[in-house]
Amino acid sequence: MFNDALMEEFSTRETPFYHYDLTLLRKTISEVKSFAEQFNFDIHYAVKANSNRTILQEINQSGFGADCVSGNEVKLVAEIGFQSDSILFAGVGKTDKEIRAALDLNIKAFNCESAQEIEVINQLAAELGKTAEISLRINPNVDAKTHKYITTGLDENKFGINQKDLPDIIQRIPSFSNIKLTGLHFHIGSQITDMKVFQGLCLRVNEIQSWFREHGVVIEHLNLGGGLGIDYLQPDDESIPDFKTYFSIFNEFLEREPQQKVHFELGRSIVAQCGNLVTRVLYVKNGINTNFAIVDAGMTELMRPALYQSYHQIDNLSNQGNTNVYDVVGPICESTDCFGKAVKLPETKRGNFIAIRSAGAYGEVMSSNYNLRDKNEPLYYAS
Repeated sequence: MFNDALMEEFSTRETPFYHYDLTLLRKTISEVKSFAEQFNFDIHYAVKANSNRTILQEINQSGFGADCVSGNEVKLVAEIGFQSDSILFAGVGKTDKEIRAALDLNIKAFNCESAQEIEVINQLAAELGKTAEISLRINPNVDAKTHKYITTGLDENKFGINQKDLPDIIQRIPSFSNIKLTGLHFHIGSQITDMKVFQGLCLRVNEIQSWFREHGVVIEHLNLGGGLGIDYLQPDDESIPDFKTYFSIFNEFLEREPQQKVHFELGRSIVAQCGNLVTRVLYVKNGINTNFAIVDAGMTELMRPALYQSYHQIDNLSNQGNTNVYDVVGPICESTDCFGKAVKLPETKRGNFIAIRSAGAYGEVMSSNYNLRDKNEPLYYAS
């Protein structure tokens, strides 16, 4: 991945910057598309994972739709060229302005998370003389067995409609003249690596869909969310997730109605491994209890370790040979500005290039200008 020509390119650039391997991205997209088509599943890329324009252009060329969680995401994918009828708008707190803009674009559907939201969309659609297609995001109370901050499908989470509220909602839906209910939406969390979780989701969705059927509600499409995790520990050995097993589970355990469409909103599993944060070592400081490799990237470039205590493999691209142990830290005035503790690296010196791996999802998109940090343009590479 990091060949001599690429390292030469690195030496001419200001650090830190994101490096994207477009060859790996294209291979990943191809595998997703192949296995999804095998089971007649539709893919909507979760834009929140990475909204970089070049990445979005690559994904749009694949024919995938877009799953958006803000008005600006909806606006951006429309500008990139995603078809309006392939854009879904999710999110627990859509503003009136965002809803109006999405209605003007004639997007495919709103994933609604509360009765009050449905009321507001109906009112705004009426004012614009439009009919809004909606899906109900239902909280299935399925444990994703992932980090508590990225679990979204339990009763204690803010997301989705609780099942106890469904009788009242479906009784009221016919009174909303500018709403058309066509789908059900489920999303239970992110970075899920236990495939049995998805089997459990299917069984719960089957129960919920049966309840709707018994109440005379026809569901044209199901959105099963995303959540498939990646291998942060061995990014080179497992650079493309096991999409075959993932989709096979849904094909085996999900009970579809005839002609019913099934959508997925994959994000991390498509883009995470193609992105790396490249940074230079500024100083090596020998502490009392540890050695510090101080780099010019910080939590302003990659928030995940500070926010989730998440692991990213860290590689010294400049040196090989004898190793030492370092805490790899950034320049931000926060003690949480640390990418890894007790990281075993080849002897590390000022000016060495460091790659923080598997950073293509929730990396660049979550970056900030805290401490008035400069931003450098990403580098794209295709072999």
